[in-house]
Amino acid sequence: MSQPTPTTTRSHRELTAWRNAVFVIFILSGLALATWVARIPGIRDDLGLGKDPAAVGLLILGMSVGAILGLTVASPLLVRFGPHRGMVAGLGIVAVGVLLIGTGATLFHSIPSVAIGLILLGFGNGMVDVMMNVEATAVEREIGKTLLPLMHACFSLGTVLGAGVGAAAAALGVPVVWHLVGIAVVVVVIAVVAVRFIPREADLGDDAGPTEKIPFGERMRATLAVWADWRLILIGVVMLGMAFGEGSANDWISLAVVDGHGQENSVGAVVFGFFVVAMTVGRVVGGPVVDRIGRVAAIRITAGMGAVGLVLFILGGPLWLVVIGTVLWGFGVSLGFPLGMSAAADGAANPAARVSAVAIIGYLAFLAGPPLIGFLGQHFGILNALFLVLALLIASFLAAPAVRPAAPASARAASPSADPA
Repeated sequence: MSQPTPTTTRSHRELTAWRNAVFVIFILSGLALATWVARIPGIRDDLGLGKDPAAVGLLILGMSVGAILGLTVASPLLVRFGPHRGMVAGLGIVAVGVLLIGTGATLFHSIPSVAIGLILLGFGNGMVDVMMNVEATAVEREIGKTLLPLMHACFSLGTVLGAGVGAAAAALGVPVVWHLVGIAVVVVVIAVVAVRFIPREADLGDDAGPTEKIPFGERMRATLAVWADWRLILIGVVMLGMAFGEGSANDWISLAVVDGHGQENSVGAVVFGFFVVAMTVGRVVGGPVVDRIGRVAAIRITAGMGAVGLVLFILGGPLWLVVIGTVLWGFGVSLGFPLGMSAAADGAANPAARVSAVAIIGYLAFLAGPPLIGFLGQHFGILNALFLVLALLIASFLAAPAVRPAAPASARAASPSADPA
């Protein structure tokens, strides 16, 4: 068993409020991203882009660049300003970005305004992504239970809410600008309220508190230094395979079912639904399972399930076999990203920099995976291209020991095999 050891003197009520506040931050992050995605057709029409997917692709690229920049600077900003101001500032930048997207599209019909808004949306959300995961690992340690998978399920819940509200707004003919203005206000107001329940004295493992001023260059050097840690790189390998598998599934399962297995478009959508449900269920129930069997065993089991699922999906046969493969694929990639975040942050100094490093690896996989699968699919067929995902899941399986909880030095001396799974 590898259930975290509680390290707190806070009351159950305080811990519950802290945990729920972090849940809310994850939901807000997903809500903001899904709001933009849900209104892409309306934004495209307001900008007069016609049916040109390349123009929309360039706008999305701006958001991706902003996200990478946000992930990069999140660690030194968190050390400098602390989680309260850092997360509120990040979500404030997200809200400004959403406002610029809405006003730029509907009121000014300005592509540059929308592009700047998307860069800010990506930048702010990248900042918040690191900070909320660091905060999640802090409350996870103090409560003594694995919470990161459920936290990421809350992000998924936020995307579902954002997609649902966006679909309703589009169906009712609500202009993009008023929809996005409303979401921006909601994000800021709820963020300001939520962070009040996060303890300011929470120990995030940083070498300096948020009020101690350290030169920015020194903070950046400390951030870059974590890349010399081979354990962290192996954690990144785990996240690379899992994130690559998740991102490729999101973009290619439906098309692979239609083009590769000869099914109708509606069937492709339904099969993708099986993947999303399986992944969400895996994250909801994953925490208690991890506490029973340990991170290493959880990664090995899920990576193995994902590999088996991919083989079934690729080789095909009856549709029911493809569906079983899809469900196993969904379960297989459900825990790698949250457990990688948790493993990166525990047992070491400067967790913000470590979380930032593995987050960059994971998000690069999200960004680069789908286009690479598309390139390979064009030359070898979409189903054959998925063998790359299979290879990366096997790499995640082999790198699984890196996610073993890192105990303090005294604990390692007394029990060097705290997580034998």
